Amino acid sequence: MIVRSAFALKCRKTEATSVHPRSWRVVLMFLGLITVFLSTPALADLRICNKTTSRIGIAVGYKDTDAWTTEGWWNLPAASCETLLAGPLVSRYYYLYAIDYDRGGEWSGRSFMCAQEKTFTIKGIEDCLKRGFERTGFFEIDTGDQKNWTVQLTEPGRSTAGPQN
Repeated sequence: MIVRSAFALKCRKTEATSVHPRSWRVVLMFLGLITVFLSTPALADLRICNKTTSRIGIAVGYKDTDAWTTEGWWNLPAASCETLLAGPLVSRYYYLYAIDYDRGGEWSGRSFMCAQEKTFTIKGIEDCLKRGFERTGFFEIDTGDQKNWTVQLTEPGRSTAGPQN
């Protein structure tokens, strides 16, 4: 009887310390995710943060491989951020135009590009009016040699910008 009890105790102890096959799968999946996370390069983007209490609309202009391109509209709720262009920045200069939907006002500048009221992607910045678009003043963002950048829109007409953290 004593031998059986010791054997039963030994079996229970072994069962309690063994790992269930499903647990190994979870551990391996976790290790795989950590490996992917550590080997994935950091994202580099052009991000815009709306630091106002209003909803805003944003258009962006940039030089792609072929020509100047303008795109819009991204609609950002108050106190939110969004990536406009994903991936490493390929140009030094980008251009933004934004509208405060709730309180009025805009973020604009002296660099004129084509835009329109509805969602758009427009190639070229010449002859906007002749081509049926609006001629809109965008403000310039000089990203230097950074591969990612964040612009923070505060009060209409004011912004701060810097490398994305």
